[in-house]
Amino acid sequence: MYTRLSRSIIFIVMLSGLFTNAVANGLPDFTDLVEKNNKAVVNISTTQKAQQHSVLPEGFEFPENQPYSDLLKHFFGGQGQRPRQRESRSLGSGFIISNDGFLLTNHHVVKNADEIFVRLQDRRELKAELIGSDERTDVALLKVDAKDLPVVKLGSSKSLKVGEWVFAIGSPFGFDSSVTAGIVSAKGRSLPKENYVPFIQTDVAINPGNSGGPLFNLEGEVVGINSQIYSRSGGFMGLSFAIPIDVALNVSNQLKESGHVIRGWLGVRIQDVTRELAESFEMDKPQGALVAQIVPDSPAEKAGIQVGDVIISFNGESISRSSSLPPLVGAANIKNKARVTVIRNKKTKVLTVTLENLPEDEQASATDVTESKGNSILGMSIKNLTKQMRDELGIKQYGVLVASVDNGNASNAGIRAGDIIMQLDGQSVKNTQHMKKLASKIKEGKFISVLINRQGNPIFLALKK
Repeated sequence: MYTRLSRSIIFIVMLSGLFTNAVANGLPDFTDLVEKNNKAVVNISTTQKAQQHSVLPEGFEFPENQPYSDLLKHFFGGQGQRPRQRESRSLGSGFIISNDGFLLTNHHVVKNADEIFVRLQDRRELKAELIGSDERTDVALLKVDAKDLPVVKLGSSKSLKVGEWVFAIGSPFGFDSSVTAGIVSAKGRSLPKENYVPFIQTDVAINPGNSGGPLFNLEGEVVGINSQIYSRSGGFMGLSFAIPIDVALNVSNQLKESGHVIRGWLGVRIQDVTRELAESFEMDKPQGALVAQIVPDSPAEKAGIQVGDVIISFNGESISRSSSLPPLVGAANIKNKARVTVIRNKKTKVLTVTLENLPEDEQASATDVTESKGNSILGMSIKNLTKQMRDELGIKQYGVLVASVDNGNASNAGIRAGDIIMQLDGQSVKNTQHMKKLASKIKEGKFISVLINRQGNPIFLALKK
């Protein structure tokens, strides 16, 4: 009995060991990859000289021949003394892309730096020159005066697959050559105020100091630049974001050639197509970028793109979400004409657009709404706009004011008091009587699209009658 039990236990332990080894053998081994690439990853530090002024009131004089007079003057600065300078430092990572000294890092790592220093793995510290930096993509190109430097192998982020293993090398909190690994969690992520970068999301541990460092695939190729993390604590929480290397190289090549970046501009404001909006447009499924506003005299207006068009393709690339469009437009060559496929009035239409360079300040308008009398319809009270109100809002001829909203369909759709209704079911709204006429033709239980102007921002909402 005892012998049989002992043999059974031994057998189970052996199976467990085999299973554990099998699982372990199935995991990637990063040792050779790290050994081949870590020499091309650098630590970047910067200094910024800041003026330190006295905190004492203007005209204040220290009493002479009093105890601690010299000590007070030392800390607060005596009369006529020049403002002192202090140095602030920042720390990040980067990687060498050419053996003659060109490096890539993040814009925010070297922003406002007076001096930039690059520390190599052999402990050499070199002063770097900033060739160019692009805030929109958070990419910066540096150059050090050295030859025969180790370089990384550059890959392509387009071939990355969700679930694929990746690893990072950097200097989190100043700990040089730190290696962390994980998988690709998602691709094409759009982050707030970062419309022109389709970020790679990973669960690779990234912390302060990793910024600007490379993200590698299992071929040892750089596929991204580690740029941001999502965190409520300031530290790593499993959500890291990297700039695709294809985007970074496009930017760095332009910085190297001209010192600035030319980025395509279409001149539209867009939003996602929700399930309800898709139903109102009689689309099979939610897809594309819904055009909510067109900038006057923009490439979009010149090409004939209209408010209410749903852009489903740009230069042959499908647009599944509105966030997919800006990176494609931004990366497009403005010297070539672009093909834009839209759905308009339930029909597909292909337009040709000549893109322009993205302006420094994209056009926007502000609104300040004042109420006047009106009528009740679709669960809301609407009022005509006076000439003064139109002048203030920058609206020439269309639109009605939402004075109040009841608990009902309009409220459920997200319409608020102060909104300006510009379109109803694809038709421009001239006045309250016209809107009543349009609303009377809508079938009960059907979703319709409503274009509103809210504080200068155009938004499409889906309203169910």
